[in-house]
Formats: sequence, C-alpha cells, structure tokens
Amino acid sequence: MHNVIQMKVLLQQVIINDPRSPFNGSTKDILIIDGIIVRIADSIEDADARTISAPSLTASPGWVDPFAHFNDPGTEYKETIESGSAAAAAGGFTTVFVLPNTKPAVDSKSQVEYVVAKAAKLPVNIWPIGAVSRQLEGKDLAEMYDMRASGAIAFSDGTNPIQSSGLLVKALLYVKTFDGVVIQLPDDTSIAAHGLMHEGIVSTRLGLQAKPMLAEELIVSRDIELARYTGSHIHFTGVSSPKSIEYIQRAKEAGLKVSCSVTPYHLFFCDEDLQEYDSNLKVNPPLRTRNDMMALRESLRKGHIDCIATHHQPHNYDAKVLEFEYAKFGMISLESCFAALHTAVPGLSPEQIANLFSINARNLFKLPGALIQEGQVADITLYEPGAEIIFTKEMVRSKSSNSPFLDRLLKGAVTGIVNGHHLILNKAL
Repeated sequence: MHNVIQMKVLLQQVIINDPRSPFNGSTKDILIIDGIIVRIADSIEDADARTISAPSLTASPGWVDPFAHFNDPGTEYKETIESGSAAAAAGGFTTVFVLPNTKPAVDSKSQVEYVVAKAAKLPVNIWPIGAVSRQLEGKDLAEMYDMRASGAIAFSDGTNPIQSSGLLVKALLYVKTFDGVVIQLPDDTSIAAHGLMHEGIVSTRLGLQAKPMLAEELIVSRDIELARYTGSHIHFTGVSSPKSIEYIQRAKEAGLKVSCSVTPYHLFFCDEDLQEYDSNLKVNPPLRTRNDMMALRESLRKGHIDCIATHHQPHNYDAKVLEFEYAKFGMISLESCFAALHTAVPGLSPEQIANLFSINARNLFKLPGALIQEGQVADITLYEPGAEIIFTKEMVRSKSSNSPFLDRLLKGAVTGIVNGHHLILNKAL
C-alpha cells in the first residue's frame, strides 16, 4: 500500500453510490485531474491517467470516522497521527475525528493547532475533537471557543464520559453559540466502576466483575433531558443498548438535536464471545448479550442509527497480553470496520452504506459535501462489496495490532481512497 500524489486518475466502470449525485446507481468512468472530478461519462479514454478498475468496484463519498484515538502526543508508541492516517486510509476513511485523550490533552488552542499542523500534508483529513473539560478531569470547562477557532470539529472528553450534569449543561450552552456538537460516550462510571464486561448470565459464568446496561441508559436519558433544556446538539457514540436507541429515537421524534453512532464490534460480537477471555474484546461500553446485538443490527437496518464510529483504540502488546482483568479497554478498528459491518449486517442497501459511513456524519458535523459530481474536489472511498477477505496482520497499518478480527474471513473489501491529489490503494490494480 502506498500513497501516490497523482495528477490524473481514471476510475473505470465504477458503480457510483452517492444518493445526492445525479449519477447515483449508475456505472461510469470518472476522470480526476489535479484532485478535481473533471468528467463523469459512460466511457473515458485517457492514456496518461492512472487507471483503476476491479469487479464490483463502488465509489462512495469519502467515509468519515467521528471517534478514533491516535495517541499523539504522549503515547506515540501505540499510534501516531501518521500511522493513524495510514490505518484510516486502509479502512477507506478520508476523514477522521481524533480523540482529545492524549498527553497533554487536547484542551487548548495550542494542542488543537499541533494536531492540525501535523496532519496538514497527510492523505486523510484529520480533525481534532477538543476536550470539554480541562485536562479531561470533568471539572472546569476547557477553552472551547479558542479551540473551535483553531479547528476543533466537535467537543468531547473522549473515553472519559462526562459525569457532571452541571458541566455538561455549561458545555451544551457554550457550543450553542456556534452551533457546535458535544460527543458523549454514555457511561455512568459510578455504577460498577470496576466492571470488566456486561452484567448477565455470561459474566456470572465467567466469574468476571460486571457492569449493567443501566450505566449507559442512565447517561443517555439524562443527557437527552440536558439537550432538551439547552436546545443544543448532543451526539452519543458507541451506543450498545436497545433501550438507549429507543430513548434517542423518541428524542429525535420530539425534534431534539440528538444523534448517535455505533461501533462495528458491537454489531459483530456479543458477551458470549468472551468465553475465551480474549482481551481484545474488552471494550467500553462492553459487548452486550446476543439479543441486544441482534436488536442493534435491526436498529441499524431501520435507520435509527446515524453513523458508524470505529472507536479505534490502539494498545501495545503489553497492555493486552495479560490477565483479562488488567488488560486495557479497546481495539483497533479502522482497517476492519467496513468488512466487519458488512459481514455482521449483510443486505444494507448502497444508500444505507453511503449514509452510515459518510453523508450523515457530514451533515451532523457540518463537513464539506464530498459530492461525486463534475467540478467537485475528489473525496472518494473505493470498495468492493462482493469481495471476501481474510483480515491479516499484513493489512494492519496501525502501530498496534490489538484486533479480534485477525485471521477471520470477512465479506467486503476496501480498495482505497482518492482524496484530492492523494491516491491510496490497498492492492495493486
């Protein structure tokens, strides 16, 4: 896999999957010159262009991941902005929002500027999420306005769920002035603070300390009330409870600014998969029961979930290869995201895929459109829905390899991305 700065790229006989494009659903040639979509036609000849073709090759507006951890600055041995960008491109993402849970935290203008500057030349658009609270401590508001002016796309304490209602109300009122979004990982940390997995029959059988689904649902219901009170936008990420989805759906129907994303792994795995004590499956919110997982898949099919978030959390070998109890939470998820989702929930329409991976997030977070149309900047994800892959370590571009998907047969392959001048392919075409 390599990054080529290409002047001319010709995508041959690609199925266009962009519900907003006049070419949606048709099979066309797309000519991109100097990062701009110059021509879309039934057949284009250009001897100088780098030609790309593959069976069932599909072009979607560039995918967006609204929640990934790149560990930079502070724990670069797990991931850097550069290696994270490579992992994102391999997973088909042209845009990624990175978490503020770094050392130091992204809680000031200068930290936002560090991420923006470091990402400027990379093939993936990387947007920093600014911290809601100073040093992610959940006490005092961080410099949100300054961070916004410097390029923070949204605000969140990332993997530290905001516990204080008072702080969250202040944050929601604050972002309202510039129509911003607060992203919340829903978890009441005072309930079963040492829980390692979902509380249920399996946790009892395995003898592991457990956390009830109530810890998620309480925060979702509380934060919906705070969004109602402030009139602000809250986005829940990593939602895993069917009841949470029900609350969110009701809030949407009542006209509140509430949205949500799920991870591919909550759709693929359930608590029964923990019987081997695979520490790569230790995540927060935890994997739920099989019934909950099936209900989550159904909600996705019905359109009750706005987008997919990878919750990419790289860890070094020593943080994962030890007793389950002491292992860190999280898995890498960028490279395997599409194939995992496409395998877990087959039969999603092309339009659903475009909405879940790109269009909805672009609308929610007010990102530029990535429209597949003549005259637009190329921001395109290329994938082959019909291809089968065995997800191997060689496909991992992240610095870490804490993935439960390794060596699994999955359906759906990401071919690459075209983002402006950058062309990145996962294989020679």
